[in-house]
Amino acid sequence: MTNPSQAASSGAGDSSLDDSLDNNYKGVWDGRIGFGKKPVLLVVDFMQGYTTPGSPLFAQGVVDAVANMPPLLSTARRTGTPVIHTNILYHAPDQIDGGIWVKKAPVMRAMVAGNPYAAFCPEVTPTEDELVMTKQYASAFFGTSLASTLVAMGVDTLIITGCSTSGCIRATAVDGLQYGFRVMVIRDCVGDRHPAPHEANLFDIDSKYGDVIDSKVAIKQLLSQPSAP
Repeated sequence: MTNPSQAASSGAGDSSLDDSLDNNYKGVWDGRIGFGKKPVLLVVDFMQGYTTPGSPLFAQGVVDAVANMPPLLSTARRTGTPVIHTNILYHAPDQIDGGIWVKKAPVMRAMVAGNPYAAFCPEVTPTEDELVMTKQYASAFFGTSLASTLVAMGVDTLIITGCSTSGCIRATAVDGLQYGFRVMVIRDCVGDRHPAPHEANLFDIDSKYGDVIDSKVAIKQLLSQPSAP
């Protein structure tokens, strides 16, 4: 189980509580679900607004996550594992389809067609045959056809990468579980603005909604799939 104690020890939490987290959750919130038979790699919102210095959305944790993606992404493509990307795009000029979220977080108004911040990071640009789901809110499931598409594909396992850990990754992980999919969140391929929310949300996901694993574990699993060459 991932543990946010290291991030919390910087002053964000009570160290006595941090020390007891594993014991407190042991036997209650420490189950494992593992991979099923048909995984999909879900690449959530790796857009240049999160990786461009000077952008109000810039997050070093996302820069690091994008840098860790190529081995996993290339393995998925090589083994025939479906890859689905998501992005956030709003209707210019008023972003009315962003509803209350763009009022709560006006920084999201940058996500309009033609703004370079809304472009995919070059390291993870979708290929022509990879599906892109455009969304307006946190979860990749909300307001999209993702759930029905996954069912049509026979998918039972979501390998979730992307950003941000405390927002779109968590929302997608929770919805993924609720839609009946096995959720695998790749620790080194998700990122956030600050280590504290990143670690805290990975801890919650790993405890209650899915398995948090490293990309090396996911790569090994994909290579062991019956469909792998």
